Amino acid sequence: MTSQPVVAHTREDLLPARKALDGSVAVVMTMGALHEGHAELIRTARKSADHVVVTIFLNPLQFAVGEDLSRYPQTFDDDLAICAREDVSVVFAPTPDVVYPQGEPGVRVSAGPLGEVLEGASRPGHFDGVLTVVAKLLHLVQPDFAFFGQKDAQQLLLIRRMVRDLDFPVEVIAVPTVRETDGLALSSRNTYLSAADREVALSLSRALQAGADQSVAGPAAVRRAAREVLVREPLALVDYLVLVHPDSLEQVPEWYRGPALLAVAAKVGTTRLIDNLPLEIGPAHEV
Repeated sequence: MTSQPVVAHTREDLLPARKALDGSVAVVMTMGALHEGHAELIRTARKSADHVVVTIFLNPLQFAVGEDLSRYPQTFDDDLAICAREDVSVVFAPTPDVVYPQGEPGVRVSAGPLGEVLEGASRPGHFDGVLTVVAKLLHLVQPDFAFFGQKDAQQLLLIRRMVRDLDFPVEVIAVPTVRETDGLALSSRNTYLSAADREVALSLSRALQAGADQSVAGPAAVRRAAREVLVREPLALVDYLVLVHPDSLEQVPEWYRGPALLAVAAKVGTTRLIDNLPLEIGPAHEV
């Protein structure tokens, strides 16, 4: 029998709920529309902590004018059912006026140069909005651990940098991307895809896998193999396909051997999708 989590909608609700949690606490931050990828985050968090707090907050700061804030799926009852099934202790589901009581904050966390490339180049200011809300939620929840998905690799890197550079007393833990059996990375935005769009979207994960299969041969082979898959799918409008260092997000040179991140972003139909695979470039004995 599953137990229902305590649901807090305000800071005043959250404070006693958080104080009642004995032992270690992990947080999983979401914007709602939970799926199996979120469930895996929660399950992984439960293995590391005595309690899990899930935040459900559709953060307006990370959406630019013209992006999909107004149509982002909201499925709170279903989200709560998943949290109950996965033994979440507390769900914090505030409204924007609770998180930002004075309106849009005049002071925000800057993502710096790392927030201006890749996703940041296509979505200016996006990561400032992400880091600002993550900082606020870390202050409000006071967790020992924070779990984030590898699918949002740039976000994960920036959150780790913020926690390190600003001395947040929390350990950030990455959880591998959860995929459908055909390879499509799970995302709340997948609900926007038509059946035809979904077939097109599979080219992203196939391109990443094709690149990964050439990792022993070096960066040029990885890039070439991934690109060849994408050029065969003209309905996937590619924003970027890059092979970068996972810590600097700088393109790796041809001579490079070591850890790398193969990342792609593309528009399929009306939906912008991202995906990535961590790789080890070069023969195993060079690692």
